Amino acid sequence: MAAPALWYFDIVSPFAHIALARLDAVLAGRPVRLRPVVLGALLKHWGQLGPAEIAPKRLHTYRLALHTARQQGVTLRFPPGHPFNPLPMQRLLTALEGEAEAVRTAFRLVWGEGRDAGDPAVLAAVAAAAGQPEAVEAIAYQSVKDQLRQTTEEAIAAGVFGVPSLVVDGEVFWGADAMALAGDYLADPSLFARGEMARLAALPASVQRRL
Repeated sequence: MAAPALWYFDIVSPFAHIALARLDAVLAGRPVRLRPVVLGALLKHWGQLGPAEIAPKRLHTYRLALHTARQQGVTLRFPPGHPFNPLPMQRLLTALEGEAEAVRTAFRLVWGEGRDAGDPAVLAAVAAAAGQPEAVEAIAYQSVKDQLRQTTEEAIAAGVFGVPSLVVDGEVFWGADAMALAGDYLADPSLFARGEMARLAALPASVQRRL
């Protein structure tokens, strides 16, 4: 049996909502584990800013997300404010071990209906979707915070630099727009080992920008 794919996500990302809608179709039967991470920690590790942290890029990113969702037939409504604090939801989903129905409910409420991810009612609905209403209390547990941190560190070690990221057999596919590439790779695992794709792995950098 093929090793499970790993899907790393943060509820703060509208593109994770878009990618989630296509995940089952792209994987076509490959098992997948849904892994909550902290986008801010990924960005800090790799020395990046998030799109919403760059003033002229913020509105462009929001428009692009909405346009992409509409093109793909995905309902998307932005929550009351963005960026927002994703930690309560990410900790809850960590406590629920990335249970699929809970993850889908979280994205439906926050990005399909435009609800506040930190609203106690939203958190309660997500826990209830997994059949574990008591899990809301685990948001405050140190063990859950530590687990979320550990999963984020595991993602970094795997080469994950943003969300959503689908890791298949060690290959990282970042963003909703990489889902087609992931599907082609799953259909043909030798895709990256031949021709121009193979050449890319050893392509040298001709210049480096000084920061």
